[in-house]
Amino acid sequence: MDTLDIKEVVNKNLIITGLEGTDKEAVIRELTKRLHDQGYLSDEETFVQDVLAREKEGITGLGNGIAIPHGKSDGVKITTIAVGTTKSPIEWESLDDEPVNVVILFAVKKTDETTTHIKLLQKVAILLADEDLLTNLRNAQSSDEIFELLTAEEE
Repeated sequence: MDTLDIKEVVNKNLIITGLEGTDKEAVIRELTKRLHDQGYLSDEETFVQDVLAREKEGITGLGNGIAIPHGKSDGVKITTIAVGTTKSPIEWESLDDEPVNVVILFAVKKTDETTTHIKLLQKVAILLADEDLLTNLRNAQSSDEIFELLTAEEE
């Protein structure tokens, strides 16, 4: 199987609309808690620290209100992504210097860091190159809607 089906890493239970957090760390922690509660992490705090360390290395705000923080971590049991939309835009270092309101958090198992991680990032990067999709993600009202947007078959 050379194409990674995004449905293998996007799980409706890992999509949160209306995140309570008002800053980057709070939002990362909120998404991390969901990952942990759903059984994808073995160590919540290790994962948060790995994500925050990665944040210091470079900008994860893609622009257009979207950020893709990520952590390769021993705290991850199953490589996946969690997606959240914020109640109001939050400050984030981004390519267009604008705040974000859609956060796609990559949780990558240390042993998957070469192959799966790269394929996942490529897949999401391709999706995020679509302006219409970005607009729809920012305006999505439900986790079902976000799930459908992310897993819709490419034409």
